[in-house]
Amino acid sequence: MIVQRGQMASGFGFLSGVVTLALGAACAGPAFAQDGFPFGLEMTLDAPPQPGSKRVPSLDIGDSGGVTLELWCKGGKGQFSVAGETVIFAAGPLEDRSCPPEKAEADDELVAALSAAATWERQGDEITFVGPTRLRFHLNTN
Repeated sequence: MIVQRGQMASGFGFLSGVVTLALGAACAGPAFAQDGFPFGLEMTLDAPPQPGSKRVPSLDIGDSGGVTLELWCKGGKGQFSVAGETVIFAAGPLEDRSCPPEKAEADDELVAALSAAATWERQGDEITFVGPTRLRFHLNTN
Protein backbone atom coordinates (compact mmCIF):
# COMPACT_ATOMS: atom_id res chain seq x y z
CA MET A 1 0.00 0.00 0.00
CA ILE A 2 1.34 3.39 -0.93
CA VAL A 3 0.41 6.17 1.45
CA GLN A 4 0.72 9.72 0.32
CA ARG A 5 1.89 12.37 2.70
CA GLY A 6 -1.58 13.82 3.43
CA GLN A 7 -3.12 10.36 3.92
CA MET A 8 -0.54 9.33 6.53
CA ALA A 9 -1.68 11.94 9.03
CA SER A 10 -5.30 10.98 8.62
CA GLY A 11 -4.35 7.28 8.94
CA PHE A 12 -2.64 7.96 12.25
CA GLY A 13 -5.62 10.02 13.36
CA PHE A 14 -7.93 7.11 12.58
CA LEU A 15 -5.64 4.65 14.43
CA SER A 16 -5.43 7.02 17.39
CA GLY A 17 -9.23 7.25 17.46
CA VAL A 18 -9.58 3.45 17.38
CA VAL A 19 -7.06 3.05 20.24
CA THR A 20 -8.80 5.76 22.27
CA LEU A 21 -12.19 4.12 21.70
CA ALA A 22 -10.83 0.69 22.70
CA LEU A 23 -9.21 2.08 25.85
CA GLY A 24 -12.39 3.94 26.73
CA ALA A 25 -14.42 0.75 26.37
CA ALA A 26 -11.95 -1.17 28.50
CA CYS A 27 -12.01 1.54 31.16
CA ALA A 28 -15.81 1.62 31.17
CA GLY A 29 -14.95 -0.81 33.83
CA PRO A 30 -16.29 -3.52 35.98
CA ALA A 31 -19.50 -1.66 36.74
CA PHE A 32 -20.73 -2.60 33.29
CA ALA A 33 -18.83 -5.80 32.58
CA GLN A 34 -21.03 -8.89 32.52
CA ASP A 35 -18.40 -11.07 34.15
CA GLY A 36 -16.58 -8.45 36.20
CA PHE A 37 -16.85 -7.55 39.84
CA PRO A 38 -20.32 -6.12 40.47
CA PHE A 39 -19.37 -2.50 41.14
CA GLY A 40 -22.47 -0.31 41.09
CA LEU A 41 -24.82 -3.19 41.92
CA GLU A 42 -26.71 -4.59 44.90
CA MET A 43 -26.63 -8.24 45.94
CA THR A 44 -28.37 -10.42 48.53
CA LEU A 45 -26.84 -13.25 50.54
CA ASP A 46 -27.98 -16.73 49.54
CA ALA A 47 -29.36 -17.60 52.98
CA PRO A 48 -32.76 -17.92 54.59
CA PRO A 49 -34.06 -15.17 56.88
CA GLN A 50 -33.55 -15.73 60.57
CA PRO A 51 -36.57 -16.88 62.60
CA GLY A 52 -39.08 -14.10 63.17
CA SER A 53 -37.72 -11.92 60.34
CA LYS A 54 -37.98 -11.60 56.57
CA ARG A 55 -34.67 -9.76 56.34
CA VAL A 56 -31.67 -11.26 54.48
CA PRO A 57 -28.27 -9.50 54.39
CA SER A 58 -27.47 -7.39 51.34
CA LEU A 59 -24.52 -5.43 49.99
CA ASP A 60 -24.92 -2.31 47.88
CA ILE A 61 -21.56 -1.83 46.16
CA GLY A 62 -20.73 1.59 44.73
CA ASP A 63 -18.84 2.24 41.53
CA SER A 64 -15.59 2.83 43.45
CA GLY A 65 -15.96 -0.14 45.84
CA GLY A 66 -17.64 1.60 48.77
CA VAL A 67 -20.31 -0.69 50.19
CA THR A 68 -23.40 -0.24 52.31
CA LEU A 69 -24.14 -3.35 54.37
CA GLU A 70 -27.62 -4.23 55.59
CA LEU A 71 -27.23 -7.36 57.69
CA TRP A 72 -29.76 -9.40 59.68
CA CYS A 73 -29.92 -6.61 62.22
CA LYS A 74 -26.87 -4.35 62.02
CA GLY A 75 -25.91 -2.03 59.20
CA GLY A 76 -22.88 -0.05 58.19
CA LYS A 77 -20.32 0.80 55.56
CA GLY A 78 -17.20 -0.84 54.19
CA GLN A 79 -14.90 -0.92 51.19
CA PHE A 80 -14.02 -3.54 48.57
CA SER A 81 -10.67 -3.48 46.78
CA VAL A 82 -10.42 -5.81 43.80
CA ALA A 83 -7.52 -6.82 41.58
CA GLY A 84 -8.41 -9.63 39.18
CA GLU A 85 -9.77 -12.48 41.31
CA THR A 86 -8.27 -11.10 44.53
CA VAL A 87 -10.59 -9.24 46.86
CA ILE A 88 -10.08 -7.36 50.10
CA PHE A 89 -13.02 -6.26 52.20
CA ALA A 90 -12.56 -3.74 55.00
CA ALA A 91 -15.56 -3.16 57.23
CA GLY A 92 -16.24 0.18 58.84
CA PRO A 93 -18.09 0.57 62.14
CA LEU A 94 -21.50 -1.12 62.29
CA GLU A 95 -24.63 0.33 63.84
CA ASP A 96 -25.82 -1.93 66.67
CA ARG A 97 -29.56 -1.11 66.34
CA SER A 98 -30.37 -2.94 69.63
CA CYS A 99 -29.93 -6.35 68.05
CA PRO A 100 -30.88 -9.56 69.84
CA PRO A 101 -27.70 -11.52 70.70
CA GLU A 102 -28.22 -14.27 68.09
CA LYS A 103 -28.68 -11.77 65.24
CA ALA A 104 -25.77 -9.62 66.42
CA GLU A 105 -23.55 -12.72 66.50
CA ALA A 106 -24.68 -13.79 63.00
CA ASP A 107 -23.96 -10.27 61.69
CA ASP A 108 -20.48 -10.26 63.25
CA GLU A 109 -19.75 -13.72 61.79
CA LEU A 110 -20.85 -12.60 58.32
CA VAL A 111 -18.64 -9.49 58.43
CA ALA A 112 -15.70 -11.61 59.66
CA ALA A 113 -16.26 -14.10 56.81
CA LEU A 114 -16.36 -11.27 54.23
CA SER A 115 -13.18 -9.81 55.73
CA ALA A 116 -11.45 -13.22 55.54
CA ALA A 117 -12.34 -13.77 51.87
CA ALA A 118 -9.28 -13.70 49.62
CA THR A 119 -10.84 -14.26 46.20
CA TRP A 120 -14.17 -13.94 44.43
CA GLU A 121 -15.92 -15.77 41.60
CA ARG A 122 -18.79 -14.83 39.34
CA GLN A 123 -21.14 -17.09 37.43
CA GLY A 124 -23.89 -15.03 35.83
CA ASP A 125 -25.81 -13.33 38.63
CA GLU A 126 -24.05 -15.34 41.38
CA ILE A 127 -21.09 -13.86 43.22
CA THR A 128 -19.10 -16.05 45.63
CA PHE A 129 -16.55 -14.72 48.10
CA VAL A 130 -14.01 -17.45 48.83
CA GLY A 131 -12.14 -17.75 52.09
CA PRO A 132 -12.41 -20.05 55.10
CA THR A 133 -16.18 -19.68 54.55
CA ARG A 134 -17.74 -19.48 51.08
CA LEU A 135 -20.37 -16.74 50.86
CA ARG A 136 -22.71 -16.80 47.87
CA PHE A 137 -24.69 -13.73 46.90
CA HIS A 138 -27.26 -13.14 44.13
CA LEU A 139 -27.29 -9.90 42.18
CA ASN A 140 -30.55 -8.02 42.51
CA THR A 141 -31.44 -7.73 38.84
CA ASN A 142 -35.10 -6.71 39.01
